[in-house]
Amino acid sequence: MTFRDKLEKRIQTVGSHLCVGLDIRAERADEATKQMAIKVIEETAPFAAAFKPNAAYFEALGWQGVRMLAQILKAVPRDIPVIYDAKRGDIGETQSYYARAAFEEFGVDAITLNPYMGAETLEPFLKYKDKGIYLLGVTSNPGAADIELQSLKDGRKVYQIVAEMTKASDQVGLVVGLTNASEDNLAGIPDVPLLMPGLGAQGGDLSVLKGAGRTAPIVVNVSRGILYDEPSIPYASKAKSWMEKLTAAFGG
Repeated sequence: MTFRDKLEKRIQTVGSHLCVGLDIRAERADEATKQMAIKVIEETAPFAAAFKPNAAYFEALGWQGVRMLAQILKAVPRDIPVIYDAKRGDIGETQSYYARAAFEEFGVDAITLNPYMGAETLEPFLKYKDKGIYLLGVTSNPGAADIELQSLKDGRKVYQIVAEMTKASDQVGLVVGLTNASEDNLAGIPDVPLLMPGLGAQGGDLSVLKGAGRTAPIVVNVSRGILYDEPSIPYASKAKSWMEKLTAAFGG
């Protein structure tokens, strides 16, 4: 089963487009931190189309944090895809080792890549035919205007060059932040799988999704809104609430 097959099946089965971001803020990779992350996974799994661990939060804790990530990933039910948010962007042997780390050692289903060193960036990852790739298209930060949204002489935007790179394989999708997902920007993106951050704390607008007419699978990430907002409310309740908002936004 390919990543896209697995993701589409999960979305259909659970009726959710929610991607639960595992941005674990911690000072130590201790047992308490690990159990907190596992609790998030266990409580939110019934409402999750995917999980997205962010590499930086674990790498910042040293080798113990990397080991902890490997342990936490084992708690994810096998039918729920894992998208490794690492934004790797290199070439040659270096990129091959990044691919090996993600797909063979961590065993994740997909990864985010920074494509600005060119098509070579994708090649080592495309060798893993059952895995997925999300390229940084139009990200959710204001700095997207510095490069991604710049206009070219032929009238295209820079992000549209990246969008063209998705033609390399049906394994390839795009990261499109909700805060920059205007109708015009979405119109410039082919119908490929989308990973959409920017909901919740970043203030992304769900209304842009309604009636978009896209058929490829879309997941919308929520991290802080589940992990840290309103700590008195259970993770499960917050995940269910976000799932329901997404269902309404998609016209379900």
